[in-house]
Amino acid sequence: MREHILLVDDEADALEELGELLEGEGFHCHCANNVASAMQCLATWPDIALVITDLRMPEESGLRLIQNLRTNTCYADLPVIVMSGHADMNDVIGLLPLHVVDFLPKPIYQERLIEVLNQRFPISQAVNC
Repeated sequence: MREHILLVDDEADALEELGELLEGEGFHCHCANNVASAMQCLATWPDIALVITDLRMPEESGLRLIQNLRTNTCYADLPVIVMSGHADMNDVIGLLPLHVVDFLPKPIYQERLIEVLNQRFPISQAVNC
């Protein structure tokens, strides 16, 4: 099993689809449908190595989640990938100072996401002697 990843999206179908994709690539996925659940998940699973969050959610936005992470010393350097189907240039500009790893428009271009994750978390190459 590869790294633990937290997926945050208010759409259950999107979470399920993304989770299946990433688990098929060997990642262990944790899912949250809002910011409060995401923060609880992070507290429960300290080995989460990356967060993938939707930007626009009804209660609190993905932007709020990232701001929470950056102001918490435990999560200040946690890598974050943002996805959104409704973002505009101001949203993207607002993410720059928050050190977001990547921004992916929805629907997610799966090959691009896997490429980004494989660059960050290379697949170990076992050498047989």
